[in-house]
Amino acid sequence: MSQMITADLVDLDLAAGTKEEAARSLAERMVALGRVTDLDGFLADVAAREAQMPTGLDGGIGIPHCRSEHVTEPTLAFGRSPHGIDFGAPDGPADLIFLIAAPAGADDAHLTILSALARQLMNEDFTSALRAAEDPSSTATLIRGDTPQDAPTTASQTEVAGGDVLGRSPQGVERNRPEEDAVPERSAPEETPQRGTDPKAPAPPATPFRIVAVTSCPTGIAHTYMAAEALERAAANNNVELTVETQGSAGFQRLDPAVIAAADGVIFAHDVPVRDKERFAGKPTVDVGVKAGINRPADLITEVRAKAERGEVSTAAKGSPVEETGEPGEGYGTKLRKWLMSGVSYMVPFVAAGGLLIALGFAIGGYEINKAPSVIEHFAWTDTTSWAALMFQIGGVAFNFLVPILAGYIAYGMADRPGLVPGFVGGAIAVAINAGFLGGLVAGLIAGAVVMAIQKLKVPTPLRGIMPVVVIPLISSIIVGFLMFLVIGEPIAKLQSALTDWLSSLSGANAIILGVILGLMMAFDLGGPLNKVAYAFAVGGLANPNEGSLKVMAAVMAAGMVPPLAMALATTVRRRLFTKTERENGKAAWVLGASFITEGAIPFAAADPLRVIPAAMAGGAVTGALSMAFECTLRAPHGGIFVVPLIGNPFLYLTAILAGTVVSATLVITLKGLRKTPQPPNTDQAPAHPEKVAVAA
Repeated sequence: MSQMITADLVDLDLAAGTKEEAARSLAERMVALGRVTDLDGFLADVAAREAQMPTGLDGGIGIPHCRSEHVTEPTLAFGRSPHGIDFGAPDGPADLIFLIAAPAGADDAHLTILSALARQLMNEDFTSALRAAEDPSSTATLIRGDTPQDAPTTASQTEVAGGDVLGRSPQGVERNRPEEDAVPERSAPEETPQRGTDPKAPAPPATPFRIVAVTSCPTGIAHTYMAAEALERAAANNNVELTVETQGSAGFQRLDPAVIAAADGVIFAHDVPVRDKERFAGKPTVDVGVKAGINRPADLITEVRAKAERGEVSTAAKGSPVEETGEPGEGYGTKLRKWLMSGVSYMVPFVAAGGLLIALGFAIGGYEINKAPSVIEHFAWTDTTSWAALMFQIGGVAFNFLVPILAGYIAYGMADRPGLVPGFVGGAIAVAINAGFLGGLVAGLIAGAVVMAIQKLKVPTPLRGIMPVVVIPLISSIIVGFLMFLVIGEPIAKLQSALTDWLSSLSGANAIILGVILGLMMAFDLGGPLNKVAYAFAVGGLANPNEGSLKVMAAVMAAGMVPPLAMALATTVRRRLFTKTERENGKAAWVLGASFITEGAIPFAAADPLRVIPAAMAGGAVTGALSMAFECTLRAPHGGIFVVPLIGNPFLYLTAILAGTVVSATLVITLKGLRKTPQPPNTDQAPAHPEKVAVAA
């Protein structure tokens, strides 16, 4: 830890107005010390992590962090802002900013120290000491937990440290909790006093309520351990015995099965799937996002106690990461979107691999390759047609998994692992009865709903162990199979057939309107849910390709290429309208756009969404419309310009992409040119949160 932060990595007067500027200012200090090799590459990784979830915390704290291949060694940089910087915290701007940088392959010891710092940020004495620090050297000393031999140790430092500032004992990196804060051991129930016992004698201490918790976040460095610390403090203040399993970057140690068995309730505070979640079956469970664990730990403890008092238990840990992640009150529509995106995200690799193999088969062997005999029966090593047939048939096998994978992982998103079997069974039935993509969607939702319903049933304790492995898969598969074969399968198959016929008949104005809609969806959230819905719609048509579905696939890929290409063009034509980082990102956007990676425009949209997103949507709509009007077709689900030989009317296809790129770039340049020149932060202006500035002073 002595080298993770030094005085050169501390800025007590951070002159930054935005979180991007703050991250850049602190990262430049890391670059100067050789801790970061590529400034813009590292900042792109920081921005990508920030896009997953804001890193602002209540109490005026911002903790931008990431793991990056551009980091040479685990490093901390600290900045104190006099006016506050918005990191997305509910209570306003942050004045204490920690930039945490970890190498992509950081060892466990360093990550444990970083996680210990994250825990300390929940300590008010520690943050107060940071606000009162007068020079970079003493600030770095405070963060490291060093106590200079010639300097007296203050009471606040001792209280903050409990060993040292990061809570490390002389023997290692484990948190050293002061005796008075330790959670008491659960005492055995005492016998009822017999006759003759002094009625004035004090009552035996109440048995503490026992909770086990799991915390995790996408990076596993900061929020994971902050949530654990917040829950531990709240438990200590409420006579609760709480044990936390932190599933972070430093690895995790599974809770002792005896501890789980003895627990009265379970809290999941997580933004990534809980590993081995079935261990917690049969317990009252509260399942929320990791920020809820940081911001309202006492409420979570109260909630799980209330569930325990009402006897609410489940045969498996309630919900799933996809279903339950987020704050309470999340609408059904939001959950439905997450469930569907779960299925689509697992389906995409099969789409990419299978679709490209099929496309290569067509490219090498021509469009008649689909009539070639099985390579098992005939394969000549020196015959290119045999190799084309091999690729086509491997791709076809991969494509056959699309609908079952979609259905299985929709059900997984709803009900976790018990949903996989009925989901896959329902998806396979959808393929067998020609219900196609729509059948897979419905089968996945039904499978997840059936499993969730079974999980809510109260079952005898002896059966709980076999519920996830035997009972739930068996019963749910029977129900889903019955519904798909005998009740809803045939209507869905007819609807799928009608949709296929409609796509085949698209021409003229109808095709152009569909192209506009798909183009808008692809460019609206740049790889987000709407983008994925449009892409999934196009890919679903490739399962049973016809002229209409091939046109849709072409329009979707063309529109998805436009946003990053437009940003690359804009940064080349009008460099002065963009920051140095954006200009560097623009160079990468050429390749990303050409490869059909729409996410290449995200850094631009994150920095200026009100100008970039409308411009991207306009260009996407133009390209989608032109692609449909030109009757371009595409047999590959991915590949960008690298699959041009597989495109019908390739010259007109490239013309459509170029037209949309020019429209989008022109619009974003115009909108950026109209904006007022941003003013530097005005230190004379009254702060939005004067109480926070007063604390810092």
